[in-house]
Order: sequence, then C-alpha cells, then structure tokens
Amino acid sequence: MNATQGKSVVLRSRRSFLHAGSALGLSLSGLLRLRDGYAGAPPKSKAGSVVILYLSGGPSQLDMWDMKPEAPEAIRGTFRPIDTSVPGTQICEHMPRMARLAVKYAIIRSMSHSDGDHLKATYLAMTAGVLSRPVIQASGMQRSDRPHVGSVLSQVLESPAAIPPFVMVPEFVSPVGVPRPGQYGGFLGAAHDPYLINSDPNLPDYSPGAVSPVADVSRQRLDGRRSLLARIDRLAASGVISAGDGSYDRYCSRAMDLIASSAAQQAFDVRAEPDDVRDRYGRHVFGQSVLVARRLIEAGVRLVQVNFVRHDRGKGGQGYDSHGVPPSPPHLAWAKSELLPPTDAAFSSLVEDLSQRGLLDETLIIMLGEFGRTPRFNAHGGRDHWPQCYSAVVAGGGVQGGQVYGASDKIAASPTSNPVSPIDLLTTMYHLLGIDAGRLMYDQENRPSMLADGRVVHGLL
Repeated sequence: MNATQGKSVVLRSRRSFLHAGSALGLSLSGLLRLRDGYAGAPPKSKAGSVVILYLSGGPSQLDMWDMKPEAPEAIRGTFRPIDTSVPGTQICEHMPRMARLAVKYAIIRSMSHSDGDHLKATYLAMTAGVLSRPVIQASGMQRSDRPHVGSVLSQVLESPAAIPPFVMVPEFVSPVGVPRPGQYGGFLGAAHDPYLINSDPNLPDYSPGAVSPVADVSRQRLDGRRSLLARIDRLAASGVISAGDGSYDRYCSRAMDLIASSAAQQAFDVRAEPDDVRDRYGRHVFGQSVLVARRLIEAGVRLVQVNFVRHDRGKGGQGYDSHGVPPSPPHLAWAKSELLPPTDAAFSSLVEDLSQRGLLDETLIIMLGEFGRTPRFNAHGGRDHWPQCYSAVVAGGGVQGGQVYGASDKIAASPTSNPVSPIDLLTTMYHLLGIDAGRLMYDQENRPSMLADGRVVHGLL
C-alpha cells in the first residue's frame, strides 16, 4: 500500500470510527484517532510542552511592553512605564508582577505581519499559514484548513495515553459566536482536534466535560462499554461490519481510558488548588484558566492554549479588541481594570510556579495576540488594528530570559531591527521542541506543505 492509499484508508475509517463512536456516546474518540501516525521516537529537544496565552483581539504594544514615554500623549497615552528587574527595560505600571519577573522572559518588540483582519491574523498565529479562502466575520473552521500547531504536536509527539495531547481552555476564540478558523485539527482530522473544556474555571459550576467523574456511569458500566467495543472489533475482523483499518479496539479503548482516568480528572480539577494559589492567579476566567493550564502541563499535556475570553455582546466584552467605540469603555480605562491586572497575575503566577517546580526550562510559554494596536488613538479614545508592529512575550523552554529582542521606531509603528513574523515564532517553537519545521504534512488533496516556512529566531535562544 502506498502513502496515498494509506491516507485514503485513514480518512474513510475515521468517518466510520466517528460514526460508531457517536452511536456509542464516545465523544472523546475523535480526539485520539490518529495519534499513532508518527512512529518515530520523539526527537531530542529543549522544550517538551507549550503554553500559548492568546490575548484575543490584539494587545496594545504601546500600553504594555513597548511604551514610548517621550512621544506626545496622543500616542503614548497616560500609562507610565516602570523599571523591571532587567536594567534598562521598562514595561507598563499596571503590570508590576511582570516587571519583577522580567529576568525570566523575553520581550519581542518587533513582531510584524501585513494582515489586519482578525480571522486571517488569528489563523496565521495559530497555524503558521495564510488563510487563502474568502472569509467574513461569521466564517468558521473548515476541515480543508491547516491544523493548529497543537494538532500537529498531537500527531508528531508521544503523550500519556490517559491525557489529551492538546487542550484549549476555556473556549474557542469566537467573539461573534462562531469559532474562528485555525483552532482545530483541520485537514489532519478530528482525531487531532483539541480537548475543549468549554467551561469557566472561575465559576462554581465549572466542569471540564467528559473527563469529569459522571455520577451515573459506574466502573461496571464503563467496563461494559469496553466489552461492547471489543465485540464490535470482533465483528469487524470477521467481515460482518466494515473495519476500515481495523483499529476500533485500540482507539476506542484509549478513549475509554481517558474518560475513566483519575489522572485526567485530577489534572482538570482547579478546585484542588489551595485558595491562596487561586487568588494569586486571579479570580478571573483568564487567571483560573491559566491555573488549569499549569496543572495540565504537569500532567503531560503537550500544548495548552488559554484564550482571553471576549464576546462582542457578551462575556468578556471587547477583550483586547479595544477600539473604545460606545457603548464599550474607553481603551485605557478598560485596559487598566479588565485587561492588564488579570494578564499580569496569570502570566506571573504561571512563570513562578513552573520555575519553582523545575518545569520552566522544559515548558515554552508564548503570550501574544493576532496583532497590536495603532500608535495613535482614534476619535473614541481607543486604538485600532495594527499588524505592522507589535509585541509578544516568550519564556522557558530554551528561551533566554531577561532580554528585549528587536526594536520599534519612536511611535511603535514599524520595526527598526530584527522583525519577527508569527511564522518565524512558530518555526522557533518547533525548533525548541526538536521538530523539523520543514517536515511535510499533506492535506485532503494530497498537497504537501511545511509545518512552518519561517526562520528560527536564534537571538531568543
């Protein structure tokens, strides 16, 4: 059987497998379907896992990490810079904990690309690819799209059987109600979609979904379901039903292991943390989601993405997309009360905890949005989209902390040295994980593409 024939078998059997799993109520089966597709041993790497803190909407470089105190107030705003633990480096006064921890992370002040559209810029940041199909604000994910980098890791790297390799917390980026493109397995298939919590860890009714203990499903019932799956596999082997690639037992068994896994249940249970730890991360959906991410990394999850929740007419409001258009609050007031405090607390607590546990060196943290904000305030006191120059923060996993990489001009409008694209950043992520970003993957039409066609930013390492 050649590679193309093998792939078509996988696609056909995936559909059959998901149909059978749906009939049996096994909603996690799709998450596990193709993980064995990479047969080689995990390559040697500096990092073993990744946390992406995605500040949905586009954080302002000028009001956070690349302040311009000498610029006119119409550009710099009213926030003041403060010194950090790194001599000569300053950040915003409303991120005091990050200022004290600056030796632990690097600031990239020269992030740059050319697309100011939320959907296309989000896709670029999450897949290392360009979204070429036409989109509108209400466009969603499609199986023909490139996979999220977490989906790639779920295929390429080994993970504990009872722990999902890729988790998204607390929900997809979906400010208009439809999850934006680039957040799931795309053409790699449903097997590599993230495990989506879809619940607020800061609320009393928080539930991580299928890995939660289910009161009315006893161990005996779970064992009964496993026996039923074994019977299906025997029927498939005898030709009574179609087996595709004959792996029902293997994949469904692993799905059952995840549902019944005490390790998975414990990893998602943020309520097991002491109150003072939860307070330190911040009693906010973002803070508690980042705390869940830390627990998942400790349990062996390869990539966790935490999204800063925003809904244009609901929870989270404008998020980091702070144009300030009424009835939204003005940008600086919103940033001071709703954006910077939870970001400061959550990021700092994550870095502190991973460092104290000896996990920071092997865990890469990337904090970014899809772009930055305009150097000048608009008529509503807000800042608009600005992909030409913005900032990102990276820590751990082989990144050298205590540095600023790249620089911008006097108003943070353009990079003046060492520009870094989102594709470069993800290429560097693959490099730190020991993965060749030039490795090919194939879409549904058997067309090859590289994992990431960028350059490794060696100056960060």
